[in-house]
Amino acid sequence: MAISSSPQPQLTDLLSRSDRVPSHYIRPISDRPNLHDVHTLDVSIPLIDLEGLDGPDRPIIVQEIGLACQTDGFFQVKNHGIPQHVIDDMSHIAKEFFQLPESEKLKSYSDNPLKATRLSTSFNIKREKVSNWRDYLRLHCYPLEEFVDEWPTNPPSFRSIVSLYSTRARGLALRLLEAISESLGLENDYIEKALGKQAQHMAINYYPRCPQPELTYGLPGHTDPNALTVLLQDQVSGLQVLRNGKWVAVNPIPNTFVVNIGDQIQVLSNGQYKSVLHRAVVNNNVERISIPTFYCPSPDAVIGPAHKLIDGQHPAIYRRFTYEEYYKRFWDHGLQTESCLELFRASSG
Repeated sequence: MAISSSPQPQLTDLLSRSDRVPSHYIRPISDRPNLHDVHTLDVSIPLIDLEGLDGPDRPIIVQEIGLACQTDGFFQVKNHGIPQHVIDDMSHIAKEFFQLPESEKLKSYSDNPLKATRLSTSFNIKREKVSNWRDYLRLHCYPLEEFVDEWPTNPPSFRSIVSLYSTRARGLALRLLEAISESLGLENDYIEKALGKQAQHMAINYYPRCPQPELTYGLPGHTDPNALTVLLQDQVSGLQVLRNGKWVAVNPIPNTFVVNIGDQIQVLSNGQYKSVLHRAVVNNNVERISIPTFYCPSPDAVIGPAHKLIDGQHPAIYRRFTYEEYYKRFWDHGLQTESCLELFRASSG
């Protein structure tokens, strides 16, 4: 997309004028999704039942979560405690927002990544040579009272619905972080404390129907820079995870969330748990909406391997750094197959 100081056209606007993918969305032949070489399994990543997490079955569920973090970096959860009406309301309000007139949506537009609330397109339009087939609304959600007044007021119920959903998503993230800490043999509040004052962001991703999905990505392969991501999908497939060198489709299961380990937990675990490459592909039949909640360290939190996980046989793999430093490097690095974590290895100084 051409760089300018004025708002970039959203994909819905582009689609109204073309039935072909514009040239600045077309990937080089060597960097296309190769949609015919994707594995589809009934359950492509572990599905974990959280119903007994606060009861006598907790050790078993914690072990399941730890194994998923170690082998897949991704898992799905059911019986997670978030009511169905909260999920449904969040899904509906997301669709309503992207169905608003272009002029109304663009009131939230910004290409400044430092803005706490912003509508944008692709990933980093100031640096990219090829754009991604995605529009998104990015929201900071915690502490809620610091950000909610910046959120859109249209649709009228947007703030109340998203506030409730983001609060419930935070509760789920904290329960999972406790379990992940325990699975590493750490105190159950270790990761929560390591994240400092903490932060929470949300992206409402809109992937319109794409006339030539084989030429582009919704988002190319990347790892998440944060600690933990809790993803709400609609019932349209699009998420794919790299497993054993092959892309595997994570098809939606009703009333479940997809959870993945971010770069910060890979560091805190000293490499025991993996932040895994994943991507979003698009299709030519129907739009897709996904809503990831990113649970993050606060910018001034100092992240490094847990001391209890370092010994003579397991030296520290990563150096210590602030999350602010990491996120800046991630944003400049862009969505690349090589993880930004490689820039923070202890041996790199």
